[in-house]
Amino acid sequence: MGDKSDYNTTLSQQFSPCGNFLLAGNMDGEIAVFNLQSMLNSSSSSEDNKSKPVYYFNVPQSLQVCSMTGTEQFLIVGTTMEIIGYHWDSITDSKTPKIAWTIKVPATLDMIERCDINSMVVDESSEGGLGVNLYAGCGDNKVHVFCLEDGRWKREFKGHEDYIHSIYMFESKLASCGEDGSVRFWDHRQKEHTAIVYPSQHLKLGRSHLGKWVGDVSINEDWMLCGGGPKLSLWNLRSLEPMTTFSAVEDAGIHIAKFCDDHLMVGGSSPYFYHLNHSGDVYSQIETSSTTIYSVVSQKTPHKLITLAGSSKHIDVCKNYKYKDQVISFY
Repeated sequence: MGDKSDYNTTLSQQFSPCGNFLLAGNMDGEIAVFNLQSMLNSSSSSEDNKSKPVYYFNVPQSLQVCSMTGTEQFLIVGTTMEIIGYHWDSITDSKTPKIAWTIKVPATLDMIERCDINSMVVDESSEGGLGVNLYAGCGDNKVHVFCLEDGRWKREFKGHEDYIHSIYMFESKLASCGEDGSVRFWDHRQKEHTAIVYPSQHLKLGRSHLGKWVGDVSINEDWMLCGGGPKLSLWNLRSLEPMTTFSAVEDAGIHIAKFCDDHLMVGGSSPYFYHLNHSGDVYSQIETSSTTIYSVVSQKTPHKLITLAGSSKHIDVCKNYKYKDQVISFY
């Protein structure tokens, strides 16, 4: 049997609030903790001396780390059926991570399989007295909302007909996408979705050989970006019509589609990670260590970084949007 490092898949990443640590979680329930200061000071690029984590820790039962997000106080980890909060101080200062709380996703009688928490968003808006809420897009086809102040389940957004891949929040608008091929829009004041689109049903977007699933969605005030089995596309939020199809992107499925400042960050089953403008022009095309990218995180301070992780033990580190500056290793 081969070394497990040969089969590593990193599904999620998260920067610490101080910006000096990067955490990466894999399918084996391990979370690797990287010290960014020492990593960036490392000059070695040989395989044996690639920057490696300062330590690892495992989530309970070594369930796969499907998603991560955080607040100033907590690292929040989504596994299978459970969301776990860790005190940041116990991770960054003492290297003995302490679980502060856990939240169970409600199980229903018709649930055949245990559901993964595939995507999470923290909403710290106080609009309408909502407080700090955690939105979780799950394998039971629902977006669940929990109050982070006491852990109680508050509500669900239901309508997807298959599991949810990704959710994204902009102001009071929530978007979700999933294996059923739909992108749905929600308002916390309403029970049903406010709008729905099926990208695969558009002739110029559909790729029947890849399926109808939508792997990621992002929204801002005017635009929606999404891709998956269908081609990467930019939609006008008012008309809900695709305005740009990105023919320059070579992929066999999109898993990352993000707005970043005035450009777009895109990756998936492709040998490259792309930075594009809204018209589809390529700013940069970065060769990746992973054949499929599942997780991308970025920060501006104290270290300006973008890190790319997926189906490899290696994580690519970019200090700008043009080049791969460094490769670090999960093992």
